[in-house]
Amino acid sequence: MRLVAWLDRFGTSILGGFEDLGRFFYIMSQTVLWTPRRPVDFREWIRQMVRVGWDTIPVVFLTCMFTGMVLALQTYRGFERFHAEGFVGSVVALSLTRELAPVLTGLMAAGRVGSAMAAELGTMRVTEQIDALYAMGTEPVHYLVVPRVNASILMLPLLTLVGDAVGVMGGWMVAVGLFRANSYLYLERTFQFLEVNDVTSGLIKAAFFGLILSVTGCAKGFYTTGGAEGVGRATTSAVVLASLYILLSDFFLTKILF
Repeated sequence: MRLVAWLDRFGTSILGGFEDLGRFFYIMSQTVLWTPRRPVDFREWIRQMVRVGWDTIPVVFLTCMFTGMVLALQTYRGFERFHAEGFVGSVVALSLTRELAPVLTGLMAAGRVGSAMAAELGTMRVTEQIDALYAMGTEPVHYLVVPRVNASILMLPLLTLVGDAVGVMGGWMVAVGLFRANSYLYLERTFQFLEVNDVTSGLIKAAFFGLILSVTGCAKGFYTTGGAEGVGRATTSAVVLASLYILLSDFFLTKILF
């Protein structure tokens, strides 16, 4: 009996995973189809861009700054062993622009923005506001999902740029302020091996992560069931799934871009 119950739970979880994946691609395809259609609510687009971008800056600022500081601290101590302290700036800059800044920005935005999208749309679903939109002849995906998804795609690369700059500044603070490294040498080595492709590839990653976290949050909220408890489950699931999707897609994006 225990084996049967375990197989039942396992099968249910597998089916649930495929169901979530199908809903993700359905919402994404509907978003692509409805984005060019009129009317375009520019006021809602701007409101969502402020919520995704401006309101998330403090979290990204702190996360990337301390990541750059820790990275400089670790690499400086390690490079000291073979007298390569001058390359700390290069390591910090390349690590942040290529990988850490876009991934950390995506994860922070998934926790803050993706959960909010799932909670908002989930509450609208359980209170039948989405059904009311259908009754009034308004497409909910066009009215609710399109502004959120496109705002995330536009704002995540800008947040990543902020994270790049702040992380490099944090590394400079540790290397120069704590270890008394040469400031000019640190900044020179920071940009010596940094190429345009390193920055642009991180921005492309960030745009994909914005798409993933927003579509995941909207899909979980759009198909919420179970009242207030269901909204809580959808919010938690949106953060977990968006984080997993971001980490999984990061490998394949890195393989393609580099």
